[in-house]
Amino acid sequence: MNHLYLCSAQQKRYLALLKDAALPNLLITEDISKANIILADPPKFAPELEKAESLQWLQSTFAGCDALLAKPRSDYQLTNVRGIFGPLMSEYVIGQLLTLTRHFAHYRDAQLESKWSPVPYQGLTGKCMVILGTGSIGAHVAKTARHFGMQVMGVNRSGKAVEGFDKIITNTNMTEAFSKADVIVSVLPSTPETKGLLNRDTLSACKQAILFNVGRGPVLEEEGLLEAIEGGNIQHAVLDVFSKEPLAPEHPFWTHPSITTTPHISAESFPEQVFGIFVDNYTRWLNGEPLNYQMDFTLGY
Repeated sequence: MNHLYLCSAQQKRYLALLKDAALPNLLITEDISKANIILADPPKFAPELEKAESLQWLQSTFAGCDALLAKPRSDYQLTNVRGIFGPLMSEYVIGQLLTLTRHFAHYRDAQLESKWSPVPYQGLTGKCMVILGTGSIGAHVAKTARHFGMQVMGVNRSGKAVEGFDKIITNTNMTEAFSKADVIVSVLPSTPETKGLLNRDTLSACKQAILFNVGRGPVLEEEGLLEAIEGGNIQHAVLDVFSKEPLAPEHPFWTHPSITTTPHISAESFPEQVFGIFVDNYTRWLNGEPLNYQMDFTLGY
């Protein structure tokens, strides 16, 4: 018999889904030390990790597992959720991009003042988007951008071609891509290799680009961004993730005219979608099959 411990901000919804599913050979326990399987939000569960003495497999409800990967423990299988955030992330990026390029905030303010105030604009067709990270999320954003006629370049470690991108380049040639970019979108995970990747030096290659960070906060060096905006390299930054969350009330990003902030909402984990991944993996667990979306504790993703 398997024992499942649940730890999530969506506790009630997951419990209802588990009850309806009636999965075989699975008991829900409130005793963390007895659980060999855990379904959890990484930040919420991380402080309790060492109490899970019988843990064999942990299914994250998030794509990012930074809070767990930062712990020294790695004697269990860790799986995350993939394939469900691409559409949500695409909605966020394109929605914010159109708000900026079509000056929707200007028209909202003009309407409040009863002003007829048209502003010149350019469409997205022919513009270049550079996406850092070419996994399922990056590929979906690329597909959406191409629907609007954009040229899309992807940046990854290997430089191998990925469907949906017009061109793929390696991390070492990233600044070359930045020099051609109208829009830069980072969906990178937080790893030792990606920490501070977007900094004063790399951003200095940009020429009035619009920057999105929707992956992980530590990828962006905050002081470097401010310098890049001041230097004219970055026209505007749209940030959904930060090194420290929530963003402190006194943080300069809140009031900066060239920065848009949102509270880590670009792609939320909806329990129904996450639970489908858990059920599939649990079936694999029972059958002794490899689990989907296993994370590498060394690589950090």
